[in-house]
Amino acid sequence: MADERRGEVDRGKYQSPVGAGMRFVTQELMLKPLVWRLINIEVHGKQHLERLEAPFVAVANHSSHLDTPIIIGAMPRRLSKYLATGAAADYFFDTWYKSLPTQVFINAYPIERKGLRSRKGMSGQLLQDGVPLLIFPEGTRSRTGAMGPFTPGVAALCISRDVPALPIALVGAFAAWPYGQTHLPRARPTVHIVFGPPLQPAPGEIAHQFNDRMRRTVQQLHDSTARAYGLPTLDDYARAVTLRQASIASATSPVSAPDAPDQKRE
Repeated sequence: MADERRGEVDRGKYQSPVGAGMRFVTQELMLKPLVWRLINIEVHGKQHLERLEAPFVAVANHSSHLDTPIIIGAMPRRLSKYLATGAAADYFFDTWYKSLPTQVFINAYPIERKGLRSRKGMSGQLLQDGVPLLIFPEGTRSRTGAMGPFTPGVAALCISRDVPALPIALVGAFAAWPYGQTHLPRARPTVHIVFGPPLQPAPGEIAHQFNDRMRRTVQQLHDSTARAYGLPTLDDYARAVTLRQASIASATSPVSAPDAPDQKRE
């Protein structure tokens, strides 16, 4: 793993038939049965995947440890077989005992969270090799359920390599396993995964414009599904955050003492 920490990564292993076969066993016999047993998963929009071909970049809101295995498990095998998942280099690739299982289970490769820039441009190199990618443009899991800003690095990657972005919304994942929860999901909550139509960068579209379009699409997919099933929308989570912040600010702000009444002169 030392070579990977220095950025000298063998790209060939990400599209190795042997590695893909090992992942098929671990995913189908271990990871997917566990996740599908813990939660009830509803898949929407699979028709949007029928004409999709690698390479592409799958982008989704990120609110739970469940996100990656749900996405991989819900995709057809022809798309997930070589799907490589961008994982935080500073966390998952700092030791061998964390990097090894992420590579075995989700074909992970190291990516820098600041700006989502991969080691030595590895994301672009993998796409050039025909490897599809899964990247969470927020860069980290949501702490509140609200969706954070997307860093434009993913949009720039799609534009530079002329590949589509596959928008994905995960609805109910935060409620099932929120940030800070130390135990596995209980009572088998329902999580919806929604695949949207692939988005192709338009001629002349710059990274910030395509980035905004990707984020709006993911939010629309999430919130339309959430409303249909009576679940909190991303706007609901964002409003809750705003109200909490306002409440904290109000509680901690100094209160001015009332003016003393004028004393009557005798």
